Amino acid sequence: MTAARTSSADLSQLGLRERKKIKTRTAIRAATYALIREQGYDATTVEQIAERAEVSPSTVFRYFPTKEDIVLTDEFDPLLLDEIRARPADEPWMDTLRHVMTKAIGLALEEDAEVLRLRSHLMVQVPTVRSRMLESMSVTGRMLSEAVAERTGRDRESLEVRVFTMSLIGGLAEITMYWAEHEFRDDLHDLLHRALDVIEHGLPTEKP
Repeated sequence: MTAARTSSADLSQLGLRERKKIKTRTAIRAATYALIREQGYDATTVEQIAERAEVSPSTVFRYFPTKEDIVLTDEFDPLLLDEIRARPADEPWMDTLRHVMTKAIGLALEEDAEVLRLRSHLMVQVPTVRSRMLESMSVTGRMLSEAVAERTGRDRESLEVRVFTMSLIGGLAEITMYWAEHEFRDDLHDLLHRALDVIEHGLPTEKP
């Protein structure tokens, strides 16, 4: 969804192997973004990414099955689920979503707003990135459905949970697309709340 913040304090709590994995993934992403800025997405190859990140091409593929995954994959989804579960059990569901997603967007903008804009731009302009994003949405949706099911007391495989979850994931994806299509002029937090208003209350009728 968005880039996750991993502080030095967070890393110190992890084992050496996990810290090395995070550093390798971070290096591969940083190399990819730098090359894309320099020469564009299509001209950037996995071999170039590997050389810039000082790893082998096989290492790149071990962490990211496709070049599109380097742009789209991050460590945030599991943290998002934890944030949702940490909210009060009696808090209205949409209030929970507003709180967690507002926090997520704030962290992403604070961490590296330029990278967030680059990723959003690629989703709009590069068909393969957009296609891969749609594929990955189902994975994120299934993860989020666990939290939805826990909060609502429904079966995570029920039609209602699946429809609601994927409607939410699709809506959040459209926020990113809309933001990029309009040259990032809009406030991202405002777009989030507009989208959640539609999900919560339905599409309002335009007044004549």
